[in-house]
Amino acid sequence: MELTNEFRVSVPVEQAWAVLTDVERIAPCMPGAELQEVEGDEYRGVVKVKVGPITAQYKGKARFEERDEAVRRLVLRAEGRDTRGAGNANATVTALLVPDGDGTKVSVVTDLAVTGKVAQFGRGVLADVSAKLLGQFVECLESTVLAGSGSSAGEAGAEGEGEGEGEAGGEAGPRRIESAPARPVDLFDAAGGSMAKRALPVVGIVVVLWLLLRRRRRG
Repeated sequence: MELTNEFRVSVPVEQAWAVLTDVERIAPCMPGAELQEVEGDEYRGVVKVKVGPITAQYKGKARFEERDEAVRRLVLRAEGRDTRGAGNANATVTALLVPDGDGTKVSVVTDLAVTGKVAQFGRGVLADVSAKLLGQFVECLESTVLAGSGSSAGEAGAEGEGEGEGEAGGEAGPRRIESAPARPVDLFDAAGGSMAKRALPVVGIVVVLWLLLRRRRRG
């Protein structure tokens, strides 16, 4: 399925490009995501998703397939699999940055494929969820990274890279990223009213079946 979103950040396009292509710097702002290690151009980590009482954890990797600074267009390919084998998610995210006054407008097209419990909600709900989560991401981006408080994180990441290479004696290999565990994204909460409306008929059926079973047992 294809999801289309758009957002604006209040910094010039040159600065927005530098920030949005720095995965280590923006990873803490991604809802449910936890960056764990980097090897070359590949970023690895987990994304945690909660559906009612069930929490799923997708372990995966992401890599830039294209970073065209001349036209400010980037393409990111991400792949993840439920750690319990209950489903997977694959996405190709294409973003285009254009000047918008004294800020930057970012258009995002996501080609998403999901299986498992998350897939049951369909395109409408997932579109609502992606829009809300993107809003949370942008709010975090504006209040931390773009406000200047995230600069030290970027410097720390660069220093950590040098230290990791020294400890390993210059050998190639993944570099671990120390970060706080991510809080799962609650899909029911993120979808809000749309999820409630879609879930209501299912809840009604479950209640009716439960009442019928009780009557049969009593009889």
